[in-house]
Amino acid sequence: MARVRLEKVRKIYEESGRDQVAVHEFSLEIADGEFVVLVGPSGCGKSTTLRMIAGLESITSGTIAIGDRVVNEVAARDRDIAMVFQNYALYPHMSVRENLGFALTLRRMPREEIARRVAEAAQLLGLEELLDRKPRHLSGGQRQRVAVGRAIVRQPQVFLFDEPLSNLDAKLRVQMRRDIAALRRRLGTTTVYVTHDQVEAMTLGDRIVVMKDGRVQQVDTPLGIYQRPANTFVATFVGSPPMNLVRGRLSAGAFLSESPGLRLPLPADAPRPAGAEGPVVILGLRPEALQLRAKGQGAFAARVEEVEPLGSETLLTLDAAGVALTVRIDGLVLVSRGEELEFAVPASGWHWFDGASETRLT
Repeated sequence: MARVRLEKVRKIYEESGRDQVAVHEFSLEIADGEFVVLVGPSGCGKSTTLRMIAGLESITSGTIAIGDRVVNEVAARDRDIAMVFQNYALYPHMSVRENLGFALTLRRMPREEIARRVAEAAQLLGLEELLDRKPRHLSGGQRQRVAVGRAIVRQPQVFLFDEPLSNLDAKLRVQMRRDIAALRRRLGTTTVYVTHDQVEAMTLGDRIVVMKDGRVQQVDTPLGIYQRPANTFVATFVGSPPMNLVRGRLSAGAFLSESPGLRLPLPADAPRPAGAEGPVVILGLRPEALQLRAKGQGAFAARVEEVEPLGSETLLTLDAAGVALTVRIDGLVLVSRGEELEFAVPASGWHWFDGASETRLT
C-alpha cells in the first residue's frame, strides 16, 4: 500500500492546432489505505486524471508520486498499480483461472505462488466454482468480479477503478457496490475510483472529489459534500432529486424570490449569510428539507403540479408563487395534482450561495 500525491497536474490536448485543457492543476494527497472517488459529469476530466495516475496518459505538467517515488516518467507496468476498466477485457479463450493468473504468468512467477494467489482471490470474490469456465459462460456480474480478481492477485500498492459498474444492470450494480465496499474493508489497499454515479460515490468513498470542466470543485467526505456543498454545481450534482435553487434577496427576516414573488420567512434560528442584506443570493433547499404541514401551520403555500409515488417515498413537483420546487416525503402521500398544500423549512434546511460567483456563503 502507498499514498498517492498529485501536485498541480495538468493535461493539455492539441485539437485542430488549438490547445484543449482537459485537467487544470489537479492537486490532491490520498492517504495510505484511503478510498477516494472522483465524480462528475462526462468530460469533466476524472478518467483522464485516473489514466495519468496509471501512466496510460502522459502529463503536461505537475507531479504524480506513488509512495515516495515520483512516477512522471515511469512506465505504467512499473508503477505497481492495478486497474479495473469499464469493459471487462477478459481473454475469451482462457478459463477464469487462467484469466486471474495471466499477469502473474507473464511475470514468470512460480506456479505454486500463482495458484495460491488465484485461490485466495477466487475465495474472496466467490469465484471458486467458476474457475474452469470460459468468460462467455459467465453473467455480467461474474465477469466483473473476475476483472476485479485479476487486479487483486497482483497485490499492487494502488487499485484504480474506471467506472467498473457502468455496464451492469441496476440490481447487479447494487450487489457489486456492496462487494467492492466489503473488499476494500478486507484488503485496505489505497484506491482511486472513477464514476459519474453519485450513489456509488456517496456509498464507497472515504472522500469524494467533485470535478467539472477539468477543475476540482470540492474535496470532502460524502456527508460533508452533501451537507456543505461548496457551490451550486456541487449542490445540484450530489443528491437525488437535486437541491432546489432559488435566486432572490433577504429583506426584513424573509427571503424574497426574484421572480415572480415567493416569500419565505426565516426562522429565528436559521443561519443568515454574512453581508447578504440587499445583494442577490441563491437559496438552496434540499427536497427532503421541505416539510409538509397542516393547513394554517406552514410558512408558505404551494400547488401540486406532479406526483411521483415511489413506494418508500413520494416526490412532489410544486408551484410556489411561480417558483418550481421539488419535495421528497417519506412513504406514500395521498395528494392530487392541483391540490394546495403548506410547507415549512427547518433552521437546518437553509443553504446560501453568492448570486454572482455561485459559491457557498458562510
